[in-house]
Amino acid sequence: MSKKLLSQRNKFFYFLAIWYRRLKRYFCWYFDSNTYAKKRQIEKLPFRVKKHQSVLIRKLGDSDMILQYNKVTNLKIAIERLNGIIIKPNEVFSLCRLIGLPTKRKGYLPGMELFNEEARPGIGGGLCQIANLVHWLVLHSPLDIIERHHHSFDPFPDDGRILPFGSGATIFYNYIDLQIKNNTPYTFQFNFWLSQKCLEGELRIDEELPYSYHVFEREHEFLKIEDEFFRKNEIWRNKIAKFASGKILETELLIKNFSKVKYTPECFKNSN
Repeated sequence: MSKKLLSQRNKFFYFLAIWYRRLKRYFCWYFDSNTYAKKRQIEKLPFRVKKHQSVLIRKLGDSDMILQYNKVTNLKIAIERLNGIIIKPNEVFSLCRLIGLPTKRKGYLPGMELFNEEARPGIGGGLCQIANLVHWLVLHSPLDIIERHHHSFDPFPDDGRILPFGSGATIFYNYIDLQIKNNTPYTFQFNFWLSQKCLEGELRIDEELPYSYHVFEREHEFLKIEDEFFRKNEIWRNKIAKFASGKILETELLIKNFSKVKYTPECFKNSN
């Protein structure tokens, strides 16, 4: 059995560890060479690259549903800081920098967060749903992902999952961030809104691209190793010419996932 870190056993040292990492990130934000996206505009750019939506309220195992409803409040507050954000050429989009530190004073409520292989309540919990959406939109664009983190475990069985396993991203203010760099000559824009049942978002651009992207999954499998379960897959992407009868210009491997599973997969429930 692995020995717990001091910060995992003592709340005071946990607090110090968190703020040490946050201060390092603040230093990077203000002294590195990046130009961070911060301009927002109400008027939408003319062309849509990709649109997607994700269900707001989901039953996740035995977790308290109030955390799901609180998450909706947290998302409303966060998207006010993100909607309409412009990413010009050579700019970096930092999700944590734009949202800021989630606090009670700002109106954030306890939502679900994943930490140390368990789900627990935390102020601002649930904002990973935005990170998932941003990451999925960017995978369908020529933007470059320069920082992305994912959960090291799969906490709940699939409940109406549409996207491939492991295609999302996680954030924890501010040192676990999702950062996107625009190394293209185009200008991009994120737009977000809440419908009755979904968080919705789109990525737009100032000029129409001559190609599109299709993201798909390969080699998905559940594994049992000794008494533990694991899940693996690969996420691939085709670059497709829009004006050449759908010709595939390029196929690339984006992500290889291998994660511990915290539940018994259906395929193993009836096995001896």
